[in-house]
Amino acid sequence: MPRLLHYSDLENVYDDPERAGRLAGCVTALDGDDTLVVGTGDNSAPGVLSLVERGGQVLDFYRAVDADLETFGNHEFDYGPIRLRELVSESRPTWVSCNIRDEDGERFAATEGTVPWTTRDIDGVTLGFFGVTDPATGSINPEAVDVTFDDPYVEATAAATALRDDGADYVVALSHLGSGDDELARRCDVDLILGGHVHAERDDVVEGVPIVRPGANGHVVWEVRIDDDRVETVRHKTGEYRPDEAFVRALNGRVDAAGLDEVLCRIDRPMDRSEGTVAAGECRVGNAIADAYRWATGADVGLQNSGGVRSGPPIGPDVTHADLVSLVPFEEQLVVAEVTGTELLAVFNAARGATMGFGEPDWWHAQISGARIVWDDEQNEVIEATVDGEAIDPDAYYTLATSDYILHTTQEFPAVTQSHRVGEYGIQHEVLAEYAREVGFDAAVEGRIERRSVRPAED
Repeated sequence: MPRLLHYSDLENVYDDPERAGRLAGCVTALDGDDTLVVGTGDNSAPGVLSLVERGGQVLDFYRAVDADLETFGNHEFDYGPIRLRELVSESRPTWVSCNIRDEDGERFAATEGTVPWTTRDIDGVTLGFFGVTDPATGSINPEAVDVTFDDPYVEATAAATALRDDGADYVVALSHLGSGDDELARRCDVDLILGGHVHAERDDVVEGVPIVRPGANGHVVWEVRIDDDRVETVRHKTGEYRPDEAFVRALNGRVDAAGLDEVLCRIDRPMDRSEGTVAAGECRVGNAIADAYRWATGADVGLQNSGGVRSGPPIGPDVTHADLVSLVPFEEQLVVAEVTGTELLAVFNAARGATMGFGEPDWWHAQISGARIVWDDEQNEVIEATVDGEAIDPDAYYTLATSDYILHTTQEFPAVTQSHRVGEYGIQHEVLAEYAREVGFDAAVEGRIERRSVRPAED
């Protein structure tokens, strides 16, 4: 009986070598001759080690688990397509991708071994695989340059047809489409979708097609068993497995070499940075980041997108340089944009992230400083907004400190664009480090965001 071991969105798991080691230990314990080890993107970035190694730490993981197949997530492009081609050529798994092209119109990284689809014979069963990536990647990742993303459903349909023609008994989509997996199930002739991009776990069936998603940061591996016309899924918690000690040592060596263990300040009470806290509304760590942006720039308002705050262990009581890099592990500039009051209100009205492809229904998307928002969840809009205690004047101008990414992407706060840029103030995590040295890095929940008809925010 063929089995698939599915991981995805490992992102910053490597910054916790023990947890990463247990992930690898889980995969190797479950692996066997009838098994393929497959990933569905965002497994090389972001994270502290990823930033230092430019994604190279994933090669240790691929070797440790003897990975078989992988596809591209949006974060695979964090260090640009040239670096990604290097990682593809050096890595163990076969990369499958049918909807990404390079600047010449050819399949991305074909020279390095990427294929649009492939087959594997396991226990007399021919399994066909293709990979698809969110076509919005060019918008949500500024480093995804000189590549284009074709319609994933058109390309998936063509790949599935080619696989059937090649004798595939089962067609498996390795998908980094997030919420687009439902459409993939409805429109394409596939038997199974292994998904990623959205960080919530999933084990579901849409139009007769099983969809499995393991969530983020290496906490869960899904085992998928293909038995005649049945697909069975088994959830494995990686923390229950013995760590791969050799892999742990390799990662610890990389962590030590990074030299980011300097303590910048201390706080009395550690700050939760879990996705459940950051995406629920106002939180301490989001306030601290937005405060730092405003401190560094003198802007009227500081804005941090919740999706850009990476989850991990609580921050503190010792706050290290590595902690702050891990919060926003991107080589992106802190910028200031000048916007009208009308545009600022539009930014605030985009603060609930439910409409994004990688969002969730109750996901709150804006961490702010210098402003206050009252949001009506039933009407799905801002009903009150102030800056420095004063109602926003639609005709006045305001300065907004945020990441360069927010100006680049059209997926999150489309009212603010590159045309609004009026200044740059250094790399985000470097600004946070300077703020921690000079001011400290702590904040309270103080009513900057009031959401009605939802649970109370973290106190």
